[in-house]
Order: sequence, then C-alpha cells, then structure tokens
Amino acid sequence: MATELGPTPVKPASGTPDVHHGPKGVGEDNRILSQGKWASWLLAPTIIALGIVIVYPIISAIVMSFQKDAGLDPATGLFTAGGPAGIQNYVNWLGQQCAAPGGGTVACPPGTLGGQFWTATGTTFLFTVITVAFETVLGFWMAMIMARTFKGRGLVRAAVLVPWAIPTAVTAQLWLFMFDFNGIINKLFNVSILWTGSEWPAKWAVIIADTWKTTPFMALLILAGLQMIPAEVYEAAKVDGASAWQRFRLVTLPLVKPALMVAILFRTLDALRMFDLPYILTGGANNTTTLSILVINQIRQGFNSAAALSTITFLIIFLVAFIFVRFLGANVVEQSGATGKGKK
Repeated sequence: MATELGPTPVKPASGTPDVHHGPKGVGEDNRILSQGKWASWLLAPTIIALGIVIVYPIISAIVMSFQKDAGLDPATGLFTAGGPAGIQNYVNWLGQQCAAPGGGTVACPPGTLGGQFWTATGTTFLFTVITVAFETVLGFWMAMIMARTFKGRGLVRAAVLVPWAIPTAVTAQLWLFMFDFNGIINKLFNVSILWTGSEWPAKWAVIIADTWKTTPFMALLILAGLQMIPAEVYEAAKVDGASAWQRFRLVTLPLVKPALMVAILFRTLDALRMFDLPYILTGGANNTTTLSILVINQIRQGFNSAAALSTITFLIIFLVAFIFVRFLGANVVEQSGATGKGKK
C-alpha cells in the first residue's frame, strides 16, 4: 500500500517576515525601546545625586575662584566685602605674585601664596612618584607570591590586606608613635633620628607610612590581573624552553599590563590628593605640605582664594588622569589592531 506524501512545506527565506507571527523586527525594536526607557528612569536618581554632590560643588568653586576675599584693603585699610577678581586669584597662585601694600603686585615671599603653591606642588609630586614606585614593585612581588598555590594561602591574603583595611588616621597615629624619638624605629635600628623634626626624615616618614598603608591595594589589583592569565600559557612557555625570567618578561608582564596600569592610575590619583597621613604625622611642617593641606590651610584665610587653589589642584589631577587614560587606551587599541592583523 503506497503512502501518499503531501508537498514539502517551504521555509521562508532569511529576512522574510513570518506571515503567522508578524515581522520579528517590530517586537525587537519595541523591547529595546522599553528597556532604554526603564534604564533612563533607573539611572536618573544616580545621575541627579552625582550632579548634587559633584557637579554643583565644582561649579560653585569655580565661580568663587573669580571673586575677591572679604577683608582689609591693603591700600586704604578699610574693610571690603569682596567683589569680582577676574583671574587675579589664579595669578597670585601660579604667577607667584602677591598684592603690594601700596597697590599692584610684587613677587611672593617663599612662605606666602605662590611661593607656597609651587613648594607644595613639588612636595606632592615627590610623594606621588616615590610612593607609587615603591608600592608598584612591592605590590607586584606580593601578588606573585599570593598567586601561587600553597597551604595557608587564604590566611596570607587576608593578613596582607590588614594595613589597607586600617583607617588612614589610625595608621598615621600608629606610625607617629613608632617614629617618636624614643619609639620602636629608633630602638630597632639603634639610631637617634628626629623623624618629624627636620625636612628629609619627615618626608621619608610620610613615604614609609604611605607605602606600608597602600601597597596591599596595589597587590590586590595586580593579583586580579595575574589570575586572569591561563596556566596553559606558562606550560607552553616551559615546553618551549623559556626560563623563569623569560616567562616573567615575555608572558607575565605583557598579560598583566592592563591591570598594572589601572592600579598605577588609581594610586597616582590617590597620592596626588594625599592629606590625612602627612597632616597627622607632621602637620605639614618641614616642607611636607601637600596641595590638599595647602587648600585646607588657605580656607582659614579666604574661601575664594582657596577655591582657586582647589580648582588648580583639580585641573592638575584631571590632566594626570587624562594622560594615563590616553596612554592606556592607545596601548589597548594598538594591541587589538596588532592582534587583528595577525589573525588575518
């Protein structure tokens, strides 16, 4: 008995709308549009909050920086309520020019306005360069150790993070006791150094304390990058006869570089805003005043000139971040392009 077969159904060609279910693109577009509206509503509170706590203070500080501080007029000896100052506040800080008693401007003495600004800028960058360099080297070494498999690895990782978990104010007070003339540092190394009593010992006290405090942060970020490297890459390098130094230089460093650059960027921006650690350790004495300390000290003398200084500090930090991001972005693009050309 022959079986009669019906005609084989023909499937619609790709891109042809289904007559039973309607065009697929319409429903997909509606779904994407609905998700976009929900995302906008959900993000709106966060954007508004950021505008209130970040954008508004920045704009207010910029506006204030173009106003004169209220006080006694050096020329007349009368109290003035301020008023428009133009860019004079910025000139006072950047140009090392101060108001003369009889009118006009003169070069600032080393202990006032512009003289303080350039000294604090140099101190801030000195702390940033040295501490970030030490923290990068020590953090990389600690991350390499924590990336290995050994008994008690979890305990070691937890212990390493303890200095970073301690509040900075507590850390500064702890190191202040240790750097005392009769403290454990002088007793341990059998020296008699007045750590907070002269310039370079005070600077090294800040550097040592900050390095101890934030090296675990660098180690944590670098460790995250190391754990993203597949073990097969190291096994292949060993098979090819690469030594330990060659594996570190040709495998570890290139693959961990993105995480390393992010860690350096974060720490650099944090170090440029350093305030509480040197303020508690030295009070800014002995040429350890950073830009942030200088801003706080200037607030007591005039809000508007302090606003100009804080704006300059913000621009310096923004410029450093911009340079880092552009460098990291260009590097990633070049690596992606090179990879794409290799695949072709």
